Amino acid sequence: MQGVLFHIGPVPVYNITVTSWVIMAILALLFYFGTRNMKRIPSGIQNVAEAIVEGLLNFFSGVLGEKRARLYTPLLATFFLFILLCNYSGLVPGAGMVHGFQPPTSDWNVTGALAIVVFFATHYYGIKVHGIGYFKHFVTPFAAFLPLNLLEEVARPLSLTLRLFGNIFAEETILFFLLGMAPFLVPVAMMGLSVLLGAIQALVFTILATSYIGAATEEHESH
Repeated sequence: MQGVLFHIGPVPVYNITVTSWVIMAILALLFYFGTRNMKRIPSGIQNVAEAIVEGLLNFFSGVLGEKRARLYTPLLATFFLFILLCNYSGLVPGAGMVHGFQPPTSDWNVTGALAIVVFFATHYYGIKVHGIGYFKHFVTPFAAFLPLNLLEEVARPLSLTLRLFGNIFAEETILFFLLGMAPFLVPVAMMGLSVLLGAIQALVFTILATSYIGAATEEHESH
């Protein structure tokens, strides 16, 4: 459950907000120190940062093509890394025993915010590539399809929100009860499975975001 840790003036700051800040700080520091003194032959943190970026760029290139992948990888890679660390934050030793602690992605407010960013980014890039002609796809193949196409656009962020939230929330709930019943035995196997599931959920969200942006900017690749 969410809990208010402190206030900034009249604004309450919740536990998931602080956890999100910590994860953002980790990512920011990783890539700051990884790119601060870049060398032709990478080593240390630069090597880690380059391996992550190169791996994700190659993955997105397979879906979008290299040209579009280079444009959209910064956003898509941020989604993947942030969601992955959010999912894994619940696996930190002792995290399940901290009152009020929960991975940010186990709260629908966080997953909903991520889905809204995907929604607006998709249409922003679509308009940027196609101009006003982007809106023609809402009446394709016939004008009568407008209500269905609009419904599909609304369903996308809702689906992204509930899929990620539901899976992570269910996983955390199961772990919580298992930790209470057998804190040193049963949870070990479940936590091992959680490592795999956390990566899969981050990948699924990112793949869907990639497919939405790819569809919205598709004609740009053929020019």
